[in-house]
Amino acid sequence: MADIYDAVVIGGGPGGYNAAIRLGQLGKKVLCVDKRGALGGTCLNIGCIPSKALLHASELFEEATHNFVNLGIKLKGINLDLPGMMAHKDKTVDQLTKGVEYLFRKNKVEYVIGAGVLGGGNRVDLRLNGGGLRQVEAKNVVIATGSEPTPLPGVNLDEKTIVSSTGALALSKVPNRMLVVGAGYIGLEMGSVWRRLGANVTVVEFLDRITPGLDGEISKQFQRILTKQGMVFKLGTRVAGIDRKGGALQVILEPAQGGAREVVEVDVVLSAIGRRPYTEGLGLEKVGIKTDNKGRIPIDKHYRTAAQGVYAIGDVVEGPMLAHKAEDEAVAVGELIAGQAGHVNYDAIPAVVYTYPEVATVGRTEEELKAAGIAYKTGKFPFTANSRAKTNATTDGFVKMLADAKTDRVLGVHILGPDAGNMIGEAVIAMEFQAAAEDIARTSHAHPTLSEAIRQAAQGVGGWSMQI
Repeated sequence: MADIYDAVVIGGGPGGYNAAIRLGQLGKKVLCVDKRGALGGTCLNIGCIPSKALLHASELFEEATHNFVNLGIKLKGINLDLPGMMAHKDKTVDQLTKGVEYLFRKNKVEYVIGAGVLGGGNRVDLRLNGGGLRQVEAKNVVIATGSEPTPLPGVNLDEKTIVSSTGALALSKVPNRMLVVGAGYIGLEMGSVWRRLGANVTVVEFLDRITPGLDGEISKQFQRILTKQGMVFKLGTRVAGIDRKGGALQVILEPAQGGAREVVEVDVVLSAIGRRPYTEGLGLEKVGIKTDNKGRIPIDKHYRTAAQGVYAIGDVVEGPMLAHKAEDEAVAVGELIAGQAGHVNYDAIPAVVYTYPEVATVGRTEEELKAAGIAYKTGKFPFTANSRAKTNATTDGFVKMLADAKTDRVLGVHILGPDAGNMIGEAVIAMEFQAAAEDIARTSHAHPTLSEAIRQAAQGVGGWSMQI
């Protein structure tokens, strides 16, 4: 007879491994199957974690080579050790991957390396990487297979000179000229890494703005800062083709709405036009699950699919493709399967662009509030007026807070500036507890800290910022 589990989780990324761990904590018999051979999914192996390792290291390199002198620190003989930087990245990934395996053992989660396929009824087929097939029965199945890079039409990736984010994390040398296709989070982050290390970076974006979805005012100022740092932007532009000539790539560009073409010669092209759900080979058709026009699996408010006992979370369902969104859904679905009241507040999920300066945001943008006809108040505070930012020589950017015009409830917070990714946590907690801007404005913040800029923006909502 097949082994019977309370839950089988297909996928070992942030959604999958957290769902498995939470179910294990709640006393359920759980199996997690993932075919990568290293837990953590895209995020830990070839996404969030390795990119942040390179972002941090490259930022320190740029600080040492260009900015330390402004603080009275003179250094000589600074050289880039790219293999050493890559080794640090790989070591970090390996340690964290092994950490997830430890958490599985701690919480009695069985881990299988292979592909999980729905077999109809309660059956799940485990197609093992080492060969062979194992069939198990699951009272519940959680699909958390994540996403993959959206391919650039007509362009074949070799992950050496024409790369996705995966290849961009493992280049063997710094390219002289890099062209990034897509001005979203991934393109700007990876473009920032290689610009800091010496590449001339051009960013091509089909739309007429960078970081679509972010607050418009934030995006405009963000682009100005990145341009000042040396990035070149070609907005309203599409890639019509790529030819190889000698040792270079000839990239054919044309206006998004049509017009005269131009050719740009580069050494590396990074395709970063987005990601798409990964649902290939799951056997969805066997249990009556049909994906929508974007390849996502439809679910109800409790993450249930059209198939009895089958749930889906993370990048394969509607919503932002963010690791922490998948983690929140993982906790919720685990608790729901265990008979508890799992829930995710989608109005309080932050997003961060880990460039320098960082961009962090939560809640509604001005454009969204205007479109919805919601009356709101605005408070803004620049880091040029923040004492800690001034002492650190990190004064680019500002904090922007949006609150309901009648109730003063915080509707959105947008930060462009140093350490924005950490600071946004305060705004997320405030929104989770439905705080008013005045609540933040009258909450003591340590001085001198960057987070005082959030308080000053909150005071600005009420018209009484005290430091500008």
